[in-house]
Amino acid sequence: MSLKETITEHMKDAMRNKEIMRLGTIRMLISEIKKKEIDSRQILGDSDVVAVIEKMIKQRKDSVAQYEKASRQDLADRERAEIEVLAAYMPKPLSEAEIDALIADAIKETDVVGAAGMGKVMGILKAKLAGRADFSQVSAKVKSLLSA
Repeated sequence: MSLKETITEHMKDAMRNKEIMRLGTIRMLISEIKKKEIDSRQILGDSDVVAVIEKMIKQRKDSVAQYEKASRQDLADRERAEIEVLAAYMPKPLSEAEIDALIADAIKETDVVGAAGMGKVMGILKAKLAGRADFSQVSAKVKSLLSA
């Protein structure tokens, strides 16, 4: 079963169980997926759906920071709850050792030296790590390895 089908089934379960908050978040996710499909004029695969979910999680994390800055804990808590629902559809994150190994492989594969080759390395890693690692941390690791 594809990720989109799984999400749709979970929406039906949330309706049956009257889980209002979860249902709203899943509906919002389905809406974003359909919007992306219409904009790109193609049916999204699992990796594309993961990219949509990643974007939504990032937006909610930014919102949490803004709400906390404005002392609106109630809204920040709601955003955190949405993040939990969305995170359930993300692939299992990789361990630090697995990420380090993939970074080393990408550097060997591209055979670059210095920070100028960072784009090539990140291009390879983006495909391999999509939805499974925090790219800000990966980028920092690659930068430190290439500039050493």
